[in-house]
Amino acid sequence: MLVVAQISDIHIDGGDRATERTARVLDYLTGLDTPPDAVLLTGDLADRGLPAEYELVRKLLPTGFPVLHCPGNHDARAPYRQVLLGQSGGDAPINQVRRVGAAVFAMCDSSIPGRDDGALEAETLDWLEGVLIGTDSPVFVCFHHPPAELGIPFLDRIRQFHTERLAELVRAHPHVVALLCGHAHTPAATTFAGRPVLVAPGVVSTVLLPWERAGHIDLVAPPMVAFHVLHEDGRLSTHYRVAP
Repeated sequence: MLVVAQISDIHIDGGDRATERTARVLDYLTGLDTPPDAVLLTGDLADRGLPAEYELVRKLLPTGFPVLHCPGNHDARAPYRQVLLGQSGGDAPINQVRRVGAAVFAMCDSSIPGRDDGALEAETLDWLEGVLIGTDSPVFVCFHHPPAELGIPFLDRIRQFHTERLAELVRAHPHVVALLCGHAHTPAATTFAGRPVLVAPGVVSTVLLPWERAGHIDLVAPPMVAFHVLHEDGRLSTHYRVAP
């Protein structure tokens, strides 16, 4: 059994609020009786994409288990790459592949510099196809922007678009277990190309649903975590928990 804890949208901005909420979630994860096999952070690590914000992110991230992450629309590729990955700067998509136990995590960059909506560039899709062809292990495809509508109008306008080739890749590779993303600041589940799309709640804030209060962002609701459990028979279970 593989257990991955997913968080998203910590929006570290140098202020106390986002830092304290992020530390609260990470303290909860490091204090579990049995630690997760990995922590997955699906984008918007920084709020303005500043080097100092990534320095703080780097200090906050735990060291007791693997931490996987990918950029969101608030992130900036060059400082993200320099501070968090120790690489030279550049504006190319930040795509990474990591193995955790029996599973492979394809961390895709769905950001479009200067925009809030997302898309996977041709370079990223070519890379993803290579990852999928190169393994028969269970694969989680991870990125920031949901590739399907969630029924929240202002978020659906800035979701991931131009998803035709992504859908073809997912359908062509049955070992894709699920697509994991963030961006919506609310726990959600839907489907895309016949596979689950599991959306992590936002750490820094929670977006209320249209029938709760349209367009409202709750800054008080406690941060949450998604736990994805990959069973030995290939089934996937997901549990959502509030960080105490």
